[in-house]
Amino acid sequence: MQDSIVIIPTFNEIENIEAIIKAVFSLEKAFDVLIVDDNSPDLTALKVKELQSQFPDRLYLEVRTKKSGLGTAYIHGFKWSLERHYDYIFEMDADFSHNPKDLIRLYNTCHLEDADMSIGSRYVQGVNVVNWPMSRVLLSYLASKYVRLITRMKIHDTTAGFICYKRKVLESFNLDAISFTGYAFQIEMKFKAYCKNFIIKEIPVIFTDRTKGESKLSSGIISEAIFGVFSMKLKSFFKK
Repeated sequence: MQDSIVIIPTFNEIENIEAIIKAVFSLEKAFDVLIVDDNSPDLTALKVKELQSQFPDRLYLEVRTKKSGLGTAYIHGFKWSLERHYDYIFEMDADFSHNPKDLIRLYNTCHLEDADMSIGSRYVQGVNVVNWPMSRVLLSYLASKYVRLITRMKIHDTTAGFICYKRKVLESFNLDAISFTGYAFQIEMKFKAYCKNFIIKEIPVIFTDRTKGESKLSSGIISEAIFGVFSMKLKSFFKK
């Protein structure tokens, strides 16, 4: 077992899954990989099972009964990883929007520097997004600005989903009390770490929109992120 595990949630990622797994395992730093699949109709999980014979004791699979949201997939993965005593636990997308090579940079920021949580940030040095329409770039960028204004977090990319956590960060949370399931989940996790005074560092990465498969972004997910921030901030006042 390695000291680090990369959690990759999947739903209908058959076009990307083999390539992303092999890309992680080709890195000079060894990472284990946990796929949390929401019973994909395109048989993503079956492909992962086939690959497990090539990567024994490094590639793991958890299949859930239905599509239940990004946040709950990560919570499932966090609990699984903490039970197995990994020191560094990562979030990463399956579609190559996150460059697997940047896993090493996220790891080094926590392992060699003093960060408790490192974020692959699209906005810490300008706007580093490739292949998104301008409307989506503006939506994402302004959403992060909005979240910073409401929460007062000193984080430029508040909705980022490319993250390394030291295990002590996740151990300090009541994971069953995480309320959001969509992209607002990413905001909530950062806000909880911020409120607990963990050291959070952003490293610049280039985010490249998927070229295979379909985006999971929806209007409901966006609404949760926008309106949920208010309630999250208000609740934090009563917990102090």
